[in-house]
Amino acid sequence: MLLTERETPEGLVVSVCDPDLIGRTFEDGPISLRVDSEFYEEGATEADADSVARSLGRAMTANLVGEKSVSVAIDHGFIDEVNVLDLGETVHAQYLRM
Repeated sequence: MLLTERETPEGLVVSVCDPDLIGRTFEDGPISLRVDSEFYEEGATEADADSVARSLGRAMTANLVGEKSVSVAIDHGFIDEVNVLDLGETVHAQYLRM
């Protein structure tokens, strides 16, 4: 998985993506998601599930794309499976700590 952490005035923003999805666009009816390399790949490091879970534990917000990336967030209790957006060929989830 590709993991990016960005510090912002509002807190840590984490993006996680399955690497094979970079540059692709997924659509489901009116919903369209482009997996932009600038957002998901620039400054990213390859990460295992434990590293992703640690980052999510510190994140104020997170964007996750791909079966593997979203599964890590579900398995560690950050995302509830019913809140995952199914885009046909992949899945997408967002996390916000309040």
